[in-house]
Amino acid sequence: MMILPWFSVPLLGRNTLKRFLPAAILISCVIKINNITAKKRNWWRFYTSIHPKISGDIPFILGPYFLSSLWLLKLTYGKLLLFTITDLIGHILFAFPGMKLLKRLGIVSLVQMKPIEMTLLLTIRGFLLYGFQFAIESIKRNNIFRSLKLIKRF
Repeated sequence: MMILPWFSVPLLGRNTLKRFLPAAILISCVIKINNITAKKRNWWRFYTSIHPKISGDIPFILGPYFLSSLWLLKLTYGKLLLFTITDLIGHILFAFPGMKLLKRLGIVSLVQMKPIEMTLLLTIRGFLLYGFQFAIESIKRNNIFRSLKLIKRF
């Protein structure tokens, strides 16, 4: 689960990786913090892990979630409605049939959280991802304009 998504990285392209990597890293950190809260509040439970000292959420964060964040931004960034629809559909599929499958496989299950609540949480994180990317691009754009103003002064 963690390794297979990484085979799609060459298809992303170097420019896409450079452009969207900071937002994907930021949202991955947010997800890890969120999962610490989830563990304390018993929202979900991971039954398996790749190593006793590594929590069960790490393969999800470093595998499918990280790469799907990059792909989602590559395919939909700049088109907020398309991003929202695509993100929502993906999260509904993960929270309802996806979590049932993962429970049957003995990987993870929801405990104190309902699938609709998980969908809401995942959707909020999706908007954070989009917001991070928007902020990063705004900062880059403003630095370019400041640089151009400095060049014009000389």
